[in-house]
Amino acid sequence: MEKAYELEFLGEKSGSLFLNCCGMSRTEPFHSFGPAIKPHYVIHFVLSGQGRFSIGGKEYLLERGYGFLIPPDELVFYEADEKDPWTYLWVGFNGSMADELIAAMGLSLTSPVFGSDKEKELSQAVMDMMEHNTVGIANELRRNGQLHLFLSLIAESAHIEEKGETDKADQYVRRAVEFILNNYCNPIKVTDVADYVCINRSYLYTLFRNAMGMSPQQFLATFRINRAAELLQLTSLPIESIALSCGYSDPLVFTKSFKQMKKMSPSSYRKEMQKGETRKSKEYLKQIEDFIDQVNKHR
Repeated sequence: MEKAYELEFLGEKSGSLFLNCCGMSRTEPFHSFGPAIKPHYVIHFVLSGQGRFSIGGKEYLLERGYGFLIPPDELVFYEADEKDPWTYLWVGFNGSMADELIAAMGLSLTSPVFGSDKEKELSQAVMDMMEHNTVGIANELRRNGQLHLFLSLIAESAHIEEKGETDKADQYVRRAVEFILNNYCNPIKVTDVADYVCINRSYLYTLFRNAMGMSPQQFLATFRINRAAELLQLTSLPIESIALSCGYSDPLVFTKSFKQMKKMSPSSYRKEMQKGETRKSKEYLKQIEDFIDQVNKHR
């Protein structure tokens, strides 16, 4: 008989990524599941022994150090070996970001198998989920935190299918843009963006010139100044506060950059907006909207 320890968390049904269930199992010879489907994502990881996993018309023989993905609503079958049945752990999860995260990890219906040398860390993450198994926001946050850790360990060591050069370039630009949009308020530099997407600065420059028609530095500066223009128009915040809110630690540097791009000082821009000069206001708002539209195309 299979010896399993399994938990289901029925209350966790919403969010960008949340845990549905987890467990560990030492199976008997020929212990199997299916052919059947699961309602959410499930990742199994083999701790010892071996078995076979079938999905999408393909069969995979798996042993210690390998795992497999079961996507939602896909017919699967898996079975333990007769002589050396496997022991495995599993984690079931879902959420609005689950599809995107799984794809980014390189896992899919046609590429459901991965290898990892993080056996100890993966086991510890699942055991921690099971130890914090009672109702309450603290334990729910703990379990979902361990779910993020579990997936990051797989992403760190799993083989990811190579993509074409164009796909990789688009991905670098998209991630760089997201980083800038999330961190423009901090004193980041282009080197920080390049480090985040794991490419050198010169290559990032080339990708931005091709995709955005401007350098990463120009993109960062333009986004900051356009955001500052919005704040000048829509709030009564002091110019020094707006400068800090847009990543400028020195108000004089901010004023110089703003004047260079908008052809007037921040205080003059605010006065122009307050005068209600419709034509000029519409031009600036259109400029901001066009720029944001361009940014959104690469998110």
